[in-house]
Amino acid sequence: MRIGVHPNNLHLRLARLWPGAFADLQPIFVSYAEGRDTAALLESGEIDLGGTGSTPPIEADMRGLGVEYIAASAPRPANGAIFVRRDSSIGSVAELKGRRISLIDGSFHTYLLARSLEGEGLSLPDVERVESGARDALADLLEGRVDAWVAMSPRLEKTLERDDVRPIVRCGASIPNRSLFWTLERNGLSAAEIRAIVSELSRIGVEIAADPRTAAKRLASGDRGGTDIDAWEKVVRSRDFTVFPIDNEIIAEQQEEADTLLRHGHFDKPIVLKRPEMTK
Repeated sequence: MRIGVHPNNLHLRLARLWPGAFADLQPIFVSYAEGRDTAALLESGEIDLGGTGSTPPIEADMRGLGVEYIAASAPRPANGAIFVRRDSSIGSVAELKGRRISLIDGSFHTYLLARSLEGEGLSLPDVERVESGARDALADLLEGRVDAWVAMSPRLEKTLERDDVRPIVRCGASIPNRSLFWTLERNGLSAAEIRAIVSELSRIGVEIAADPRTAAKRLASGDRGGTDIDAWEKVVRSRDFTVFPIDNEIIAEQQEEADTLLRHGHFDKPIVLKRPEMTK
């Protein structure tokens, strides 16, 4: 089985480094740049399984690719925030109207921003979204090229320690922010393979939680960004690595996100997500 791994999905990133991970599925771990590439790699057959935030699989379904959800993490309320400069006049989300917001658009950043704005009677068209891409978004914020920045782990934890920026929103107040593990229906994973995937994700998650220092050492050993072991340990300890088989509650959360992004004009058509086949 070809399992996609990108830097921002720590569960699969650690699975690639974890002894015996997915052994019964004869895994081949395929590295790629970011979660938004997952759908294209699944569509081309370069990977059979990927893990992302909540938004990329909805984007894939909007393209008619036929997403099959396999599992989901527990909510991760600490994994995202919207920052402004410490000296900014912006004191709340309501004051983001007309401002430039740096984010990875089409990731969970878009949903976090939409839900945060909606709580203040605003919508995505009320702000200017600036794609951060490979840019240094923190530098863009500090140097005034943008007015706010949607940040996530592992940069989030270090940013929270800085005295020149401050958060105005944390994820837990707005969205569940789960990791979703998914494929495409066309890839035809069997019921046995799906059960094995869920079992392995769960096992690895339990072992990570039991030994966060070892997990941090493994993440730091291959980290080109220079995040050290202590910083990685904070990241690992800040999140719940529990994994659940997909169920109707999680699909309902995904449906709420799809409906929200439609209201905000991010999507131009409605979609009804398929409920899991409980007998599969």
